[in-house]
Amino acid sequence: MRKNFGAKPWSYPQPVFIIATYNQDGTPNAMNAAWCGIHSANEVCICMGAKHKTTENIEAKKAFTISMADVEHMVACDYIGLVSGVNEADKFSKAGFTAEKSEFVDAPLIKELPMALECEVVSYNKSTGELIGKIVNVSIDECVLTPEGTVDVKKLAPITFDPVNNKYLKIDGEAIGNAFKDGAKLK
Repeated sequence: MRKNFGAKPWSYPQPVFIIATYNQDGTPNAMNAAWCGIHSANEVCICMGAKHKTTENIEAKKAFTISMADVEHMVACDYIGLVSGVNEADKFSKAGFTAEKSEFVDAPLIKELPMALECEVVSYNKSTGELIGKIVNVSIDECVLTPEGTVDVKKLAPITFDPVNNKYLKIDGEAIGNAFKDGAKLK
């Protein structure tokens, strides 16, 4: 028997994305955003409230990066979601993050988080909070790549948000099957 909970933003896994921008004075800023995902082959969609400092920066710069939160930096990633850039101008460095300018967009990469999507703004709807960004590059630190040059999920150690229990969960990278292959057994 199922239990009904009504309309809730619950799904698994729910990525923990860190959105980074530059403030008007050129200093880096970042926030934790759990409500986002792939929108199309080269676009992302993020639910961004209009009152965030990051939203203000995105509207001004028309660019942002999205880094995958990881096990090692879970506390820092949670902190930047708890503290507003409106009230804490230096939360980026307080979190222990250092910035590196993206080669592709006017936004910072977070050196400590090894994988990032570098995006340009396609559209932002203030009334719904829907931000659509075009992915112009994906940059990945070589420290989390396999010898063949692909992502080693165990090394990346991304985390996911459990919206029902308000917990962060690690993704351990254990392979349990082969996409686009194992289902063929049922053909």
